Amino acid sequence: MQVASLRRLRQSANLRDWISQTRLTPKDIILPYFVVEGRNVKKEIKSMPGVYHFSTDSLLKDISETKGIKSILLFGIPKTKDEIGSQAYRDDSIVQKATKAIKREFKKLIVITDVCLCGYTIHGHCGVVKGNKILNDETIKVLAKTALSHTQAGADLVAPSAMMDGQVRTIREILDKNGFDDTGILAYSAKYASSFYGPFREALDSWPQFGDRKSYQMDYRNSNEALREIGQDIDEGADIIMVKPALAYLDIIYRARQKFNLPIAAYNVSGEYSMIKKLAGGDKIREKELVLEVLSSIKRAGADLIISYFGKEVIRWLV
Repeated sequence: MQVASLRRLRQSANLRDWISQTRLTPKDIILPYFVVEGRNVKKEIKSMPGVYHFSTDSLLKDISETKGIKSILLFGIPKTKDEIGSQAYRDDSIVQKATKAIKREFKKLIVITDVCLCGYTIHGHCGVVKGNKILNDETIKVLAKTALSHTQAGADLVAPSAMMDGQVRTIREILDKNGFDDTGILAYSAKYASSFYGPFREALDSWPQFGDRKSYQMDYRNSNEALREIGQDIDEGADIIMVKPALAYLDIIYRARQKFNLPIAAYNVSGEYSMIKKLAGGDKIREKELVLEVLSSIKRAGADLIISYFGKEVIRWLV
């Protein structure tokens, strides 16, 4: 019996590239940014080397220097916080101002805004709190006001991430009612209560001041529930759904790809970023190999879009 030679098409880089099934492109990458008040601010986040807090003017400069970028995801860090996160929906708040400035200068850039309250509340939770309970219906009213204010500022898509029941439906209704029926919703549909979010919480100063987020974010032991969450968001009007984190949830991405026929985003989160940085140990060639392997695995699992803090480097490698 003749043994097939599966190695023949691995003999050179040209051959391997020629028959490769999974290909990353710049349009696959969504680049997240953290925007703060002030001017001339570009301050590195300690637990995420290479990722920065930007003031709007510095952010505009950074975007202009990132050739090939197609889409960004904005997170805001306000100067002041309160119990209900009222800075999240103010017309003069940080994300709203940054969005207006970006859309003035980069009309073709797709701007997605994160819609949540954790970065705006003094207690660090993603919703309105009473006692030690996160209130669902009260929260989605604030999320809807926030989404509307982002859209009025020029956001192309809003991305509700609080994992409140009914948040997509409520946001879709308020956008349609105010004439923004063309604005898309990228829903954080299967967002797990993960230990991989630590560096992000430092970046956003959003550590919960009591308890945890397990009463509203998903249990990592569950997968069928993720499909229910995704299906519900689609029924409520989501245009794109997201799985977060990515690496420990490739099975969820794969199952979603098999079941649902709409774009799927995956969030390659801060802890995954920091792990790769640590493993690469400053070796830029090794870092590139690790990043491309990881992001390719996410796309191979079925993601159409990947949110990654390595976005600038990846776009540079691919352009």
